Amino acid sequence: MGTIATELVESGEKRDSSGRKLAGEARRAAVLSAYDRSGLTQSVFAAREGVSYHTLVTWLSRRRREGPTALGKPAPVRFAEMRVPRSGLSLEVCLPNGIIVRGADSAQIAALVKVLTR
Repeated sequence: MGTIATELVESGEKRDSSGRKLAGEARRAAVLSAYDRSGLTQSVFAAREGVSYHTLVTWLSRRRREGPTALGKPAPVRFAEMRVPRSGLSLEVCLPNGIIVRGADSAQIAALVKVLTR
């Protein structure tokens, strides 16, 4: 029997006790950002990127659950000026975090929204 030449190559990938690859926060953020721009279905994108479909779904659901600050970047607050006729109707502002502010006085609502979005 002849000799067998082998080589051990360290890829730098971290794995858990079950042998699954552990992705760092930077990799996860990069994959999710690429998915947002791709326009592909989750299964096609996961296959293209070499990420398990279930892992991608988990990352996406975690990001939705934790909100836009999940990756350390607060979502930009967007405001649009509106002219509302004066009447007895109340105003409603829906914030990205799910809070709804209602009232009749636009100045008070604006002040409250400013405090809540800090």
